[in-house]
Parts: sequence; structure tokens; C-alpha cells
Amino acid sequence: MNAIGQTKAQQSLQKPQHQPRPGFIENDRLAELANRMRAYLRAGIPVHLRGPAGCGKTSIAMHVGSSLNRPISMVVGDKNMTTADLVGAKSGYQTTRVVDNFVNSVTKVEENAIQGWQDHRLTVACREGHTFIYDEFNRSPASANNVFLGVLEERVLILPAHNKREEYLKVHPNFSLILTSNPTEYAGTHTVQDALADRMITIELDHQDRETEIDITLARSGVSRAVAERIVDFVRAYRSSGAYDQTPTMRASIMIAKIVEAGALELTMRNPLIGQICADVLHARCGNASDRTLHAVRIRFLTELARHHFDGAPRPILAEETARTATSGELPVGTQTPEITAIGGTA
Repeated sequence: MNAIGQTKAQQSLQKPQHQPRPGFIENDRLAELANRMRAYLRAGIPVHLRGPAGCGKTSIAMHVGSSLNRPISMVVGDKNMTTADLVGAKSGYQTTRVVDNFVNSVTKVEENAIQGWQDHRLTVACREGHTFIYDEFNRSPASANNVFLGVLEERVLILPAHNKREEYLKVHPNFSLILTSNPTEYAGTHTVQDALADRMITIELDHQDRETEIDITLARSGVSRAVAERIVDFVRAYRSSGAYDQTPTMRASIMIAKIVEAGALELTMRNPLIGQICADVLHARCGNASDRTLHAVRIRFLTELARHHFDGAPRPILAEETARTATSGELPVGTQTPEITAIGGTA
């Protein structure tokens, strides 16, 4: 091999080329993350992606899983998950009936009913060498997830005693595991047991950067780049304000952009429908509507923020009292409806 051929071969080894899944936006940062994940998975080490809702954990897991060129098995964790839901369980009965009529005058009938066994997705993945994606796995109790300890350490899947076919299963060499989870402060999540966390590499994710959110919104909605930029900047500004109970995510940008594109709407607050769309998409994140004062302040701030990003109006800001109210949910003693002020200048 000549020098040029050797150089090309080295570059190919240093930076494997993988085509993104359709609709998946892969910039340099995400490509680097995907390459790291593939390196860990090929070494037999599971990868755990942890981050807030809407940061793209599942999409990244599916993208990396598909790039391994192995079949994908996927389950989503929940509070009712059990080991049987992952491994398998008894399923129905197999009945056999034998009629012995050897002697014409005597008929002998024998019946035997045997309960069958149904492999579930983890067992199939371990046996066939699939890439197993366990989405939101910390929503399942530790008692269900303990089955992974043997899979990851001894590469053996222990099967229930009532499975008459086999007591354990040797895990296929190509078996890979990708897990995703939300932080433990999210409702319905469990703390991951230390023994399981010690067997995996946890990568902390956060909301995507501005350019990535714009690219994804653009790809998922079909709006122009200029429109996608204004919508993403509006949602990101609202995310930075803290005037909400639930953090607005990139999904809000995609929803607004899809509605605008589907209705061929002009993105301006001069159209009352645009303001209503933004309020509807983000309404639930503004807090409990039973606190009418706080809710009204947040909706008004949301409207003025949209006016700033869509029409170049002055940027609204929350006064000090308002900011404390918007984030704590408590009104200071003697305070009426907090005011929203605006600073000069346009976007």
C-alpha cells in the first residue's frame, strides 16, 4: 500500500463514517458523541444517557443503535415493570390428546396440558445479539432492573425457575445495551441502584445548543430558516426566564413551527392566532391556573416575549418582585398583580 493509501486507511479508522438516520440532525458535537458511544458499546460497555425531557436522548439512542447494523429491541420503563416483562413468562397451555382404540370394545383417552413459555424482548435480544434500548429505564423499580446485573457482569441472563427449557442463557457477543433516563427530581423516577450504575458509562446531556435546535426544528417542520430561528429564539428566551413550572423544551418550537407551516401562517403577533398558538403550546408550563394572578403574569410575559421575537417589539423583563413570584409561586405580602416592564431596542 502506498503512502496515500495508508493515510486514507488511518483516517478511516480514526473517524468511522456513519450515515445519520432519516430526519436526524447530526452536527459535529453530536457526531463526536455518537462515535464515543459506539466505541463504548463495541467494548461491551453499556451507555446510559441522562438528561432533561426534550433534549434528544431517545433520538440519539436510536441513531447510534441503528448505526451498529444489528436488530434493535426497545422497551420503555414504567412503575409496573417486572422482570417477567423483560425476560418472559408463562403463556397459555399446550394440550395433547391420545385416543387408544386398540381393542374395539375399549377406548382409552389420555390428555396432557403443559403451560408454554414466551420469551420477551430482553431474552430475544440476549439470544440473538440485538441492540437493546431501554428508554426511561429509571421509571422501572430496581427489582425489575436487577436482571441486568448478571447480563452486564457475567454475560449470563438468569431465567425464571418455572422456565422448563433452560435455567440461564449465555449472552450473544453482539448484544449491546443503551439506556436513557430523566434526572431523579422528575416525577415517577427511581434512584438507579449503585451496582447497576457501576456497570455502565453515564453521559450527562442538556438541552441542545441554539444552532442544533434550529436545524432540528427546520427539519421536522418544513418552515424557512428565518422562521425557525425566530421560533427557537422565542422558546429559548422563555426557557431562560424561569417564569414557568415545567421547563419548555425543543418540542415546543417544533409544535409551533409545524402549526405555522401547516396553516401557511405569517409569523407575526399582529395575527391574533399566532399569540393563541404560543399560549396553547406553552400554557400548561405556566403553572397552576388556580393561582390566577401568577398565571396571568406568566401568560402576559409570554405574549410580550413573542411580540419581541416575532415583531421586533421592546424586550419584556420581569421586575425583581415579579421574577421572584414567577419562580416561587408566592406573592409578596401587600403586592397586587406584578408588573411587566420593557426595555428599549429590537431583536
